[in-house]
Amino acid sequence: MTTTTTFGRRGLAALAAAFLVSVALPADPALAAKVKDKSGSHATQQQAPDVSVEVAIPTIDAVDSSMDEAALADILKGNIAGHAEALAALDATSITVPSIVLSVRAVTDGEAEDTTVTFSDLVLSDVANGVAGSFSLGGVALDSKDATLSYGTLAASDLNIGGLLGFYGLVAAAEPGGGLQTIYTDFTADGGTVEAEDVSCTIGGVSVGEFKARPLKNSLLDMIVLAQTLEETQDTPDPVLVGKLLRMYADLFTAFESSEANFDGFSCDGTDEEDRPIVVAVDSMTVNGMTPGTYPGISVDGVDISVGDEDTIALDNFTFKPMDLTSVIATLEGAPDAVDQAWLDANARGLIPGMEGLSLSGLNIDVPDPEAPGTRIKASVGAFDLTLGDYRNGIPTTVDTSAANIVADLPADTEDEQLKQLIALGVTSIDAGFRIAASWDEAAQAIDLEEVSVTGADLATVVLAGKITNATEDLFATDPDTALMASMGLAVKSLNLDVTDEGLSDIILKAVAAEQGSDPAAMRPVFAGLAEGTVVGMMAGAADAAKLGKAVNSFVSGAARTLNISIEAKEDPGIGVADFMAAEEDPTLLLGKVTIDATAK
Repeated sequence: MTTTTTFGRRGLAALAAAFLVSVALPADPALAAKVKDKSGSHATQQQAPDVSVEVAIPTIDAVDSSMDEAALADILKGNIAGHAEALAALDATSITVPSIVLSVRAVTDGEAEDTTVTFSDLVLSDVANGVAGSFSLGGVALDSKDATLSYGTLAASDLNIGGLLGFYGLVAAAEPGGGLQTIYTDFTADGGTVEAEDVSCTIGGVSVGEFKARPLKNSLLDMIVLAQTLEETQDTPDPVLVGKLLRMYADLFTAFESSEANFDGFSCDGTDEEDRPIVVAVDSMTVNGMTPGTYPGISVDGVDISVGDEDTIALDNFTFKPMDLTSVIATLEGAPDAVDQAWLDANARGLIPGMEGLSLSGLNIDVPDPEAPGTRIKASVGAFDLTLGDYRNGIPTTVDTSAANIVADLPADTEDEQLKQLIALGVTSIDAGFRIAASWDEAAQAIDLEEVSVTGADLATVVLAGKITNATEDLFATDPDTALMASMGLAVKSLNLDVTDEGLSDIILKAVAAEQGSDPAAMRPVFAGLAEGTVVGMMAGAADAAKLGKAVNSFVSGAARTLNISIEAKEDPGIGVADFMAAEEDPTLLLGKVTIDATAK
């Protein structure tokens, strides 16, 4: 049997969607809106009269099928909605379509460009009541003037055609918004190749253990038409349509569940405008399992980008951690019938997802400096992590971010004063790290400042910790004035500072001694005495002055490598904003309100 048809761009979308339905992957649902538009929307679809598609289906072999070959051919030509009920209940021992050929002609300014897409060996087996025991597509090939594509076998088990049609709203759901049902299991795609002018790509395989979905409370097709309508009237959107769309999104965010998805990566080779070789490659990518109300985490391994023989960017791993959409869904579900800009502004914080953070490791950069021709940027980051949690009104109340082995060469011609000082001391490269970790203790109404630290390998490490009190829940209020007033009531109860000298003082003294023609060892006690005298003088005879001065002397003299200074407010809740403002005029006012302890080891 040979079936040939010619139609416009939307027909092409329909045919593509028919095959995507077969593999239970997201398709362009506009195909069904063409024949089954329940929205009543007057949105106009953009037409492209200069594009035509001819579809050729030489044969269809349907064994013990509840649908005849003519109906199956009509589906493959895009009329899914017209046969949706029968397709959802399909029975067949097997359905085999050896070849489906799409011939696309695009005419622009009188010039025609032809593209051919061939789907090979489409097979559905053991189909009972709309569920295929197995599905496979032998391959996909595309041939056009500018590119060719060859993709290997796609396969899946337990393909629930009726469930997918129900999700798209093409058949009535027994329980709209009800429980999840398996759409497919054991999905695999072998990968393939893409060839175009100046670029060649190899694409790895994909595998997904299981994908589940449930019928939506509103048709996905209606949702897409509604979104298109709002896009066309984005300057003056209808508040009622905005509210309806937001509630549709709330439903959509809980409509999926899947197991982990794995992608074997890709590699592309080409040339740039200067005929330099370009390589872009990714070893692999993993998408965590999807659950209702959660956006999955994504991990990418082995990113390599190179241009020419010298310019490179490499990254061992980048991970985007999951996002909790619970608060977003609750806000969307609570949206009024009409949503205007005032509502969006008032509820903006409720629309912020609970992002768990991100991380990377093994970043290496060696590229030209665009602001300094003839020089290069060479840097690396061993690891970086950002972890966020315990959100309150869109703000994370637990934050932990850190980085290690931030390595960079210091540019000799830098204008940065701090970098100039390091270079003057003989430091030509740095290996640094940092950590900032804090969390809000709701019961104690306090912020625990676990660590704020900076580390320079062979230089020094500085670690600050402490407790901030009077941190009420108003600090995270959605009203800016309330949050500001709460922040003005914060007080510092305690601070603890640790400084470890890992070689920085030796570098400084060596440089100063060289300038003065002196011995670094002889200068240490001089600097130590000056430091001690300065501390004692600044503390104006406070009881803690002598102990602090002695600890500073020991540290600067080199007798100790670690200096610890702790400050504790004598009275609750601690040192407040008013105290700090008064201390701007007279710093000694704070001395009577705190206890200072110091040790040097």
